[in-house]
Amino acid sequence: MKRRDFITLFGGAAAAWPLAGRAKQAERMRRIGVLMGYPEGDPQAQANVTALLQGLQNLGWIEGRDVRIDYRWAGGDPDKAQTFAKELIAMTPDVMVPSTNQVTRILQQETRTIPIVFAFVGDPVGSGFAASLARPGKNVTGFANFENSIGGKWVELLKEIAPRVERVGFVFNPDAAPNVGFFHTAEAAAPSLGIKLAALAVRDATDIEQHITAFASEPDGGLVVAPHAVTLGNRKLIIELAVRYHLPAVYSDRYFAESGGLVSFGNNTADLFRRAATYIDLILKGANPADLPVQLPTKFELIVNLETAKTLGLTISESFLTRADEVIE
Repeated sequence: MKRRDFITLFGGAAAAWPLAGRAKQAERMRRIGVLMGYPEGDPQAQANVTALLQGLQNLGWIEGRDVRIDYRWAGGDPDKAQTFAKELIAMTPDVMVPSTNQVTRILQQETRTIPIVFAFVGDPVGSGFAASLARPGKNVTGFANFENSIGGKWVELLKEIAPRVERVGFVFNPDAAPNVGFFHTAEAAAPSLGIKLAALAVRDATDIEQHITAFASEPDGGLVVAPHAVTLGNRKLIIELAVRYHLPAVYSDRYFAESGGLVSFGNNTADLFRRAATYIDLILKGANPADLPVQLPTKFELIVNLETAKTLGLTISESFLTRADEVIE
């Protein structure tokens, strides 16, 4: 090669270096922090994470290639959630994904700048996460799990599946605004159904055992269990108590029915996490979370566990089973 040709080639390559550098910088691996309000070993929580990853993959984001995801599992422990929130924020992620109201509130308190896309959160406006569903207005948006009216629907389903029930213990966390909203709509629906509603306010496993045991001391009772990190994390205990005391129960999430609960009616949680990937994609491409409307669930599922019904001595009508999206035998 002639010296003149070499210089020309070298000069052209050198001129291209800044462009190559900028391209590499533009394609840098993005970072996502995921803070789950469930214990790490929970199989259903793992299913949610899998759905999130599938959603991202469908949009071209591959973990380990385009994006790095840091996971933390707080369970229902607020102190642990706060510690993990600080850890994730210190990693300077491009976007954060919390689940449940408890961890979303903690994360919101820890950062007002990092975009947050929540999943499985109740009453985002009443909880202070969004100014309105249409225009959240802050660094937080995402996918809600229920509207308050669902509380009345749970009571109706319980009365339908167990007509003898005259007393319903509503298991909920009194510190969670959505749970309080669910309770009030259930309270409003109860009189027309001939039901006396009792508030079973729980904050931990001890509360759950004490309140359900006390409630079961009188006959003709049943349970409605609202969604919260405390109830989800202690679902085996709740289901065991319901079976022990022969209490028909309606739960908010399919996880309960799959774990041995009688009936669940609620949204498809994995679908919420899969849909959350669409907002993560938009934010990674420059969208402002304040401009992304909060989304409500689009899929609701009625799940019946026939094995548990037999254990409780209940006969489920054919019409009820026909309406069910899934029957566990």
